Amino acid sequence: MPALPVRPIALRLAAVAALAAGGVLTALPASATSAGLVLSQFYGGGGNTGAVYTSDFVELENRGSAAVTLTGWSVQYASATGTSWQATPLSGSIAAGAHYLVAEAKGAGGTAPLPTPDATGTIALSASAGKIALVQGTAALTCGGACAHAAGVVDFAGFGSASESETAPVAALTNTTAAIRTAAPDSDDNSADFGTGAPAPRNTGGGPGPGPGPGPGVAARIHEIQGAAHVSPLAGKQVTDVPGVVTAVGANGFWFQDPQPDADPATSEGLFVFTSSKPTVAAGDSVTVAGTVTEYRPGGSGGGTNLSTTELSKPAVTVLAPGATIPAATLVGPGGLVAPAAVRSDAPGNVETSTVFSPATSALDFYESLEGMLVQVTDSVAVGPTASFGEIPVLPGGKGAPRTGRGGVLYSYPDANTERVFLDDLLAPLPAVSVGDKLPGPVTGVLDYSFGNYKLEVLATPTAKPKSAPRETTRAQRADELAVATFNVENLDPGDPQAKFDALAQVVVHNLATPDVLALEEIQDDNGPTDDGTVTAAKTYTQLADAIAAAGGPRYEVRQIDPGNKTDGGEPGGNIRVGFMFNPARVAFTDRPGGTTTSAVGVTGTGANTALTFSPGRVDPGNPAFADSRKPLAGEFRFGGRTVFVVVNHFASKGGDDPLFGRYQPPSRSSEDKRHGQATAVKAFTDQILTADPQASIVVAGDLNDFEFSQTADILTAGGTLTDLPRTLPLNERFSYVFEGNSQVLDQVLVSKRLSRNIRHDYDIVHVNSEYQDQISDHDPQVVRIAPNAQ
Repeated sequence: MPALPVRPIALRLAAVAALAAGGVLTALPASATSAGLVLSQFYGGGGNTGAVYTSDFVELENRGSAAVTLTGWSVQYASATGTSWQATPLSGSIAAGAHYLVAEAKGAGGTAPLPTPDATGTIALSASAGKIALVQGTAALTCGGACAHAAGVVDFAGFGSASESETAPVAALTNTTAAIRTAAPDSDDNSADFGTGAPAPRNTGGGPGPGPGPGPGVAARIHEIQGAAHVSPLAGKQVTDVPGVVTAVGANGFWFQDPQPDADPATSEGLFVFTSSKPTVAAGDSVTVAGTVTEYRPGGSGGGTNLSTTELSKPAVTVLAPGATIPAATLVGPGGLVAPAAVRSDAPGNVETSTVFSPATSALDFYESLEGMLVQVTDSVAVGPTASFGEIPVLPGGKGAPRTGRGGVLYSYPDANTERVFLDDLLAPLPAVSVGDKLPGPVTGVLDYSFGNYKLEVLATPTAKPKSAPRETTRAQRADELAVATFNVENLDPGDPQAKFDALAQVVVHNLATPDVLALEEIQDDNGPTDDGTVTAAKTYTQLADAIAAAGGPRYEVRQIDPGNKTDGGEPGGNIRVGFMFNPARVAFTDRPGGTTTSAVGVTGTGANTALTFSPGRVDPGNPAFADSRKPLAGEFRFGGRTVFVVVNHFASKGGDDPLFGRYQPPSRSSEDKRHGQATAVKAFTDQILTADPQASIVVAGDLNDFEFSQTADILTAGGTLTDLPRTLPLNERFSYVFEGNSQVLDQVLVSKRLSRNIRHDYDIVHVNSEYQDQISDHDPQVVRIAPNAQ
């Protein structure tokens, strides 16, 4: 959470004083904070579906001590990224402490008219994102996209994805929510000065107005603020005299918990207080807090799939006494509270607007009911390695989820393993652990949420006991067996340390037993992420081949086709691609010229004479399914006098999918559509080969970025022409990747019917990376040994 700066108010105070005295201002600096005339509420959902009010509106408030004449002033609006401004002129005056209502465009929906407006315009405000300015002057602003500090701008607000705001924009609005200014002094930070809530417009005649308007606020307990919901029933309102004991202190705020809980297990008793700088309280302080109830969404406007967390902002903290008894932590896991298996159990949609809240049946609601509280897990087992950003997914008590044979937990669509708890290092460092390592005894922290997961912010560094399984080594192929391996080498380029090349070489030579063919993914160009148009990768391949030879392996040769610049996705400038390395002492590559970046490989001949039109060749590179994604590469190999076709793939990533614990349930897997198109194209290509030769030997391998139980795999195996080898393994062996503590298959090998008869028990996912905190790639390689001449 970013620190929220509080700027000097002297300039704005002087400006408002001059206005009240009838003075003239030609350049009112908007970077100074507002103490007099301010934007107090605005709403763009008027007349839309689900709206109460029929019109958009902007509301002003005079926080000064004298009336202000508004003739010659205007309220102005621009779209979120727009630079053209529309103005509504104002007239009349606004008394000290009063409000002023500007009606704007009217829609076809809504059920209630606005109170009688003090000024009327025709501007159609966006319901979700835009920019509002209060201007001393009636001419439309000409400052384009830099108006917050422009001459004549008295107050300014951006909301949603607005390109400009005071410090940070207000959260996105909806057809049923308005931006509502809090009662606290203006800090020149829109995100802190405004909450969101049901619109409640006020004109110069007054009226009740919204909750966070002027006034002393209401006394509340933490469970009343948290409520039995994902969004506080008091969001945007001022609260006072909130009691509790400080449980943890961070860099920009603290957590406190009510030692006198209510009887409702659905309401949390803990809450975060955002102070913007290091607070002066200490754990054990008995305090009361006043502030604005705020819903903070991690990631800001870019974190739209994240849940929000309830907190108090702009706090006034009173320490009643130090050394109070800290409330006991709630045990989660065996012997305590256990999360339901279902992430969400009610109708699909946005859980923050759902009327159903059931911690007994929904894991999302279960963890929400503990948000901000002290929580404890005991005798946990790491089910994912320590992440580079300092998280450890653990299974409390080491029980309660389907397990791999090596200590992890298996992911499936029906079971997202809601028992996992994420330990986070915000308050204390975490040890480096691998899957299967144990964390004996209790680990206590406050339950927080960020970037798609609830997280336990540990209060002290836990002890770790190494218990991870050793890295695996597969057997060497026999003389009559062709060994084909697939390996995602994770953005490999010559700028990587030589140690990475050497470690990859050790895996190839010793753990994979020098396979005859290496189908590689994520080979980058010769200068990696440097974005200068380079697409060649000879240096990358050569450095890897040299390292393999130095480790005692064979001198591999390379076949590949360079992608177009910036056409195949991945790290910007890196131009990742797939390719082949092979051992010419064991297997021959059939070179057929003609393969280019844009040309599509075809099939010619029939029966034993079936061949590729060029080798290597890219599969259907012009297919829209492969836009901004890696194109498959087909190659024709000869082993034991027989042709073997190998297709290496790296399908589109899961980027853009909703998180498992996001606010939209069930999570959207929008990235699947692209992979389904890619699988369809690869299936069509292998069908061409099998139409020409039903007895063809085909290996389809690579990082498919999808599960063995997915529709992507179903498309590839439709009609039984290809066998998906991960599906032939026991369930507890089906994983090549660990994501957020969920072990899963992303990398796959499929073979044609002829080969599947010979390799049913000779396919191996070699676990050397995904489970380990010192991994050299985030994927495990896998190898299949086939005997193409076996009958």
